[in-house]
Amino acid sequence: MTAAPPAVSPLQAAIELRAVVGRLLRGFREAGADDALTPAQASALMRLGKGGVSTVSTLAAAEKVRPQSMAATVEGLETLGLVTRTQDPNDGRRQIIDVTASGWERIEGAKASATAWLETTLAAELSPAELRVIHEATAILERVLA
Repeated sequence: MTAAPPAVSPLQAAIELRAVVGRLLRGFREAGADDALTPAQASALMRLGKGGVSTVSTLAAAEKVRPQSMAATVEGLETLGLVTRTQDPNDGRRQIIDVTASGWERIEGAKASATAWLETTLAAELSPAELRVIHEATAILERVLA
């Protein structure tokens, strides 16, 4: 007869999950890395890909940087042809930032690279039973975060 596994506290689970998610995010960033972009530019572009059009101040707040820093980041993205900046018709002091077709291609390429990296890693490291556990844990996390 085997003993039941030891109880795990919510705190212990939270600490372990946070550490694993951090490593997973680093893996995604590295797999989708684009040498032409700085980490700040890549992060801002991905955020724009999730949230759609934005302003420098909104993007700066989301990225937790100063608006001046974000303005420089956006300028770099615009120079690379990945975003456009246009005047806000309701407030001439603000600029609307939007992703270009080239920017969307870059975003989708980074997502595809990150997904391929994780698929390859999971296939190489996990058994079918372990893949089922990951699938079940993902469903549980979806429920918790809903």
